[in-house]
Amino acid sequence: MPDPSATGADTVQPLGMPAKDFTSHQLREARAQAVSLASKNERLVAALGTARERITELGQQLDAVTRPPVTLGLLTGLPSTSSSRGSGDSGQAGDGTSQEREVAVSLSGRQMLLHVHPGVDDADLQVGRLVAVNDQMLVVATLPEPQTGEAVTLEETLDNARVLVTTGGGGTRVLTLSSSLRRVAGTGEGLKPGDTLAADLRADIATALIERTSVEQLVVAETPDVSWADIGGLGPQIEQIRDALELPFTHPDLFQAYGLRAPKGLLLYGPPGCGKTLIAKAVATSLAGSGSGSATRSRSAAFLNIKGPELLSKFVGETERQIRAIFDQARKAAAEDRPVVIFFDEMEALFRTRGTGVSSDVETMIVPQVLAEIDGVESLRNVVIIGASNREDMIDPAILRSGRLDLKIRINRPDASGAEEILARHLTADLPLAPVELAAHGGDRGATAAFLRRVVVEALYVRNETTAVLEITEARAAANATVSRTLHLADLVSGAMLAAIVSRAKTASIKDELAGGEGGLSADRLRSAVETEARQNEEITGATTPEGWARLIGARASEIRSVRRLGKEESA
Repeated sequence: MPDPSATGADTVQPLGMPAKDFTSHQLREARAQAVSLASKNERLVAALGTARERITELGQQLDAVTRPPVTLGLLTGLPSTSSSRGSGDSGQAGDGTSQEREVAVSLSGRQMLLHVHPGVDDADLQVGRLVAVNDQMLVVATLPEPQTGEAVTLEETLDNARVLVTTGGGGTRVLTLSSSLRRVAGTGEGLKPGDTLAADLRADIATALIERTSVEQLVVAETPDVSWADIGGLGPQIEQIRDALELPFTHPDLFQAYGLRAPKGLLLYGPPGCGKTLIAKAVATSLAGSGSGSATRSRSAAFLNIKGPELLSKFVGETERQIRAIFDQARKAAAEDRPVVIFFDEMEALFRTRGTGVSSDVETMIVPQVLAEIDGVESLRNVVIIGASNREDMIDPAILRSGRLDLKIRINRPDASGAEEILARHLTADLPLAPVELAAHGGDRGATAAFLRRVVVEALYVRNETTAVLEITEARAAANATVSRTLHLADLVSGAMLAAIVSRAKTASIKDELAGGEGGLSADRLRSAVETEARQNEEITGATTPEGWARLIGARASEIRSVRRLGKEESA
């Protein structure tokens, strides 16, 4: 029998046992199956997680779809507590008594007392806030104060919680301030009469302060200190204005006896720069000093200088609102027994004749509003309306009729004597005068200043080729022809130009003194200022259309055919 060790075999396979290589094979297959099953289990877990998230999402969507509606109301009263025994959705007091909070809420104009959910913090419950009310009429959440509502005007603050307001319909209401407005009222800025508030009139709550285009940006309310003595060259016009406006204030009994009333207003028309604004300010100063008693004489005048073109707004109804606000401001000042002058500069820009097609016929809404306000001024004793315009022919005739702007005065350009009178306000004897000029007049400062004023007048009012500036061609309907005429510098002089000439000469004198010279106003410096002003004056160089030239020279645009600047090739 052969020896097993001789055959090289290590061991003998026991009877009935699988071979070792077969066992290893099965082990490998088992391990592979385990890995596969683990991978499938991970995929199943992920799928189950995704399904769970999707189920949760669908459940939330289903809850949102089936959730009952929530009504929004306005909180009008702070929480109050009522005690009750037992359990429920209420907080527990220290003695075991439940505290149910109740608040006053306005729901669609109905005042209701509702319970508050325990999850709502007391600090969030503030008057004026929106609250969410569920189908069980329980307050479940709070929202910020509404910033919209009916616009009302604050008239008076009654106490720290109530105000008196005027509604858009002109009625007067007492409203409760929201908690946020009470905090504003408690600050240094506070709430002022005339402020605009957003309000829920059904709930009688003012909820927000509305920042609107301030009337103060359009109205310059000032106390003028211009007197009639400050205006030169307009003696006849000033006398006419004083007779019409001052006499009713100084002698009201006589006017009442004769059945006369003070005019509501006047129109000052004419070329630019001739003193229309100064006259309006002098009227305010004069009315403040007029009256029959000492108390009246101590009054301060209110001068409302309206920037006409800036009133025009692209928003429908905004210009009319601003006009109402301006007249409201005037009425409040007049109620304090103060004379009020409402001055509309460039009146033709705001109150253009209706139906002209300019500015999309916005004047069809503005003019009626102004007419209503002017007619409403009748009951006020201390309000005078003054309009200034360079083109009175463009103003709506309804504004200019008697009973509105009763008085119409043309403010012309000054003649030579008027120019010298105006210069007397700007070129006075107390100014630094050139030593050579003083020496020529024996040191008499008054005579020297008068001589310098005559120098300016002569340079401006001489008519020769050097002072010819414009050639105007106008149509003459009667003769069915055109007529040409030459305008000299004297035809374009204004008070503003005279003031500018003296100012230029003063600047030249200062520069000479700083450079080491003697300084002082002299005839040569004034003549040089006249020449410079004649070349650079905006009135002469600015017009490019017949309408612009008509505004400059005081003629109607329909009469002007052409304008030629003498010495220049361009024409208009």
